[in-house]
Amino acid sequence: MLLFAITLTSCTFTENIYLNEDGTGKFSIDMDGSGLMAMIPEDSIKTQKAVDTTFSFKDLFAGKSDSISKLPKADQDRLKKLENFSVRTKMDPTDKQFIFSMFTDFKNVGDLQDALATMNQAKGSSKDADNPLLAAGGIGSNNSDLKYTYDGKKFTRKATVLKKEILEVENDSAEAYKMIFESSTYVIKYHFPKRVKKVSNSTALFSEDRKSVTIEYPFSEYMENPDKLNFEVEFEK
Repeated sequence: MLLFAITLTSCTFTENIYLNEDGTGKFSIDMDGSGLMAMIPEDSIKTQKAVDTTFSFKDLFAGKSDSISKLPKADQDRLKKLENFSVRTKMDPTDKQFIFSMFTDFKNVGDLQDALATMNQAKGSSKDADNPLLAAGGIGSNNSDLKYTYDGKKFTRKATVLKKEILEVENDSAEAYKMIFESSTYVIKYHFPKRVKKVSNSTALFSEDRKSVTIEYPFSEYMENPDKLNFEVEFEK
């Protein structure tokens, strides 16, 4: 009965980008899993204490320097690209709240590509629990390569589905995400320094000043058809 309830409980995943005129900005992926917390029996969490912690990957990797030194050079280079990311986890059993956030500042929105690719690849990189790559696994691989571009006139979000021989999503992992997050939502919220003229996605919602865009998708779409989340934003002159 509990399993059935969990499958009907939704989480909200939000991809945020705050973009400045010069191309710098802030990026985050947030998960609100409070709906899942609400389904856990009171007796199971009554002894749990509230948690609100934040750590940076740079500090995490510093504590695993011995393990990292044993990784192939390519893996070490990929981890280096994640050092500017931080993670916040907030769980309050009393208020039935569970929030997970992974965030970073960036100098160029195109620089996010390598870091996100590392998170995607981390899911299948190793079964070794001591492998630091596993800590960078994000919210689950959707077997895609995500790129952002911004030239002052247009902004694009483009996910390219990878071939199975390049990156294979583990069936067990994919099925678990599909079952638990079947009714969940993936929300894209982008905030720009200019007024938006148009967006190639007809379901996009605009803020009153037309500088922010919000688009919602089923989470299953993000996992199974990531290229359907592609779109282009054109700005007013």
